[in-house]
Amino acid sequence: MITINGLTKKYGAHAAVDDVTFTARAGRVTGFLGPNGAGKSTCMRMMVGLTPPTSGSATILEHNYTDLPNPGRHVGVLLDASAQHPGRTGREVLALGALTMGLPSSRVDELLEVVGLTAVEAKRQVRNYSLGMRQRLGIALALLGDPQVLILDEPANGLDPAGIRWMRSLLRGFADEGGTVLLSSHLLHEIEVVADDLVVIGRGRIVAQGEKSQLLAAAGTSVTSADNAKLAQALAHKQIQVIPAGATLHVDAEPIVVGQTALEQQIVLTELTSAGASGLEDMFLQLTAADAREGVSA
Repeated sequence: MITINGLTKKYGAHAAVDDVTFTARAGRVTGFLGPNGAGKSTCMRMMVGLTPPTSGSATILEHNYTDLPNPGRHVGVLLDASAQHPGRTGREVLALGALTMGLPSSRVDELLEVVGLTAVEAKRQVRNYSLGMRQRLGIALALLGDPQVLILDEPANGLDPAGIRWMRSLLRGFADEGGTVLLSSHLLHEIEVVADDLVVIGRGRIVAQGEKSQLLAAAGTSVTSADNAKLAQALAHKQIQVIPAGATLHVDAEPIVVGQTALEQQIVLTELTSAGASGLEDMFLQLTAADAREGVSA
């Protein structure tokens, strides 16, 4: 289990992470979402002692990460697949990890097989690896000590569709066996498929958290009409929040309320769906609209 309580990191007057509190539970995959610059990576770095917090705490298995004896045997971490030494071979990277953790060398071969790196690939220097191969090596290193907790930042970057499916199965199996997974990714569909719980962060603060099914069910309504401006004005007059997103309006109300309002104003609707039916992407865009950058997709 990972417990985050009031975690804050300030750089001068700027709060990169601002009073973040959540729990990633054992036996579950927790998806950690947010736009670029929202504070996800800073949070994860504070969890594993790489960045000191300004205030608050982050504990893993009820201990600070730096207080865990032989932490790799308890917590598997992948924050940056490109951080591995480029002059070492994949096998050497894992062999050094095994030596540091006091593991038998046979564990290296086990993990190479688990992540699908062949004997030939294991003998290559990391500088000659593709990004997908580096991700597989990083996941192998995170799993090397047979940990109870995984903290992974964008582990699917560079993986092909087969690799993404493999990783999804791996993480689901890890959680189903009682492990704790905290997973950050921009691949919203993959988070939607594998995650049990969601934590959404924007501008350093949590904007939503809870079970995935409940959050998606409460995501509101997506609507497109012949006169979005008039419909938005009518909904706002009823104190209903409306967030424009291109040709669509995201509305914090049930579809029946939106439809009734359109009928009252004699506005033709061209699309009306529960935002939960449109999946995680719509919910994410609605919750993080204040952080959106023009011309940049989620």
